[in-house]
Amino acid sequence: MLDPPEPDDDAAQPPRAPVAAASPRGLVLACADLLHRGDLDGARRAAGAALSGADPRGDAADRLAHHFARALALRADEGRSSVGPPAAVGVGVAPASSAAHLAYNKIAPFLRFAHLTANQAILEAAAGARRVHIVDLDAAHGVQWPPLLQAICDRADAAVGPPEVRITGAGPDLDVLLRTGDRLRAFASSLNLPFRFHPLLLPCTAQLAADRAACLELHPDETLAVNCVLFLHRLSGDGELTAFLRWVRSMNPAVVTIAERQGEAGRGEDDDDLPRRVAAAMDFYSAVFDALEATVPPGSAERLAVEQEILGTEIDAVVAGPGSGGGRPRSFEAWTAAARAAGLSPWPASTFAVSQARLLLRLHYPSEGYAAEEAGGACFLGWQTRTLMSVSSWH
Repeated sequence: MLDPPEPDDDAAQPPRAPVAAASPRGLVLACADLLHRGDLDGARRAAGAALSGADPRGDAADRLAHHFARALALRADEGRSSVGPPAAVGVGVAPASSAAHLAYNKIAPFLRFAHLTANQAILEAAAGARRVHIVDLDAAHGVQWPPLLQAICDRADAAVGPPEVRITGAGPDLDVLLRTGDRLRAFASSLNLPFRFHPLLLPCTAQLAADRAACLELHPDETLAVNCVLFLHRLSGDGELTAFLRWVRSMNPAVVTIAERQGEAGRGEDDDDLPRRVAAAMDFYSAVFDALEATVPPGSAERLAVEQEILGTEIDAVVAGPGSGGGRPRSFEAWTAAARAAGLSPWPASTFAVSQARLLLRLHYPSEGYAAEEAGGACFLGWQTRTLMSVSSWH
């Protein structure tokens, strides 16, 4: 006679469909649905089950599920009490360090692709100018600018010398901005490039457009470039985005650069629909984590730092929703419509810019999965069959 089955502890409990026999991804999606319906205890159980089954040092699917489950657990805990994050989840992700940003540039092309393509548009728009003013709406650690400063010097007429360059760097952390300015000034000095850096503290992403006290110092003899690399998605609503772009247009810039992650039309666009937002974000980040899995060893300390400090922080913001920097995913067509509605005209990417982007991938990220393409005057970066980023220029 067969031995009777061992008693199942779960069987003695009330049914918990979201937690039973589900994959980590399924548990994450179930957790988002439970949170959306207000079942905080059920959401915490689903998140805990996902965290226990998803190794942050495992394969791409495990790492992805871990970061989403962690973010959802933090949100569930905030909804339940004000005590802080649950002990099982661990400490929240700290703001990304300069080392993490440098590692991200090294192991993945996303930031470097955006910076290179945007810089080329700025370089072309500023050709022949004697004074250049760049407004960087997310200066962070300033890794975008040394290559541009070098290129400006290389192109300068030896008879007259390089132009004067001024960068207004915006961000929420004054200490980070001050350190960024010090590094950029030291680099410009090594090139004998006349250079100034002005930090602009912006606790709120919409503050520039809404608060005239935060207006920029503009000079009529400067060629103005407004750099919006991974910034506009933080503006939560269509009205806020339209008002902001109209404010940018009112400054009459020579060029506006827009680099954004590629959202899917009709998916995750409702700020209040957490399940849809999480599902759309998981689709996007699954391609990012798969790309890292295919190109970086699983034990890489740089990969772990990037996933924890950069991608993890982005996922936290997506889950937290409006007002947390996660913003709303939009398709390239939606960004284009918003820019045109604000009175901006497209500045098509040059053949050189597209060739340069493809060379970047070939030389520094030699994987069959990455591809750079041009369409509709913009540059797109993709992994396998998924388009992940668009870079466009306007004036």
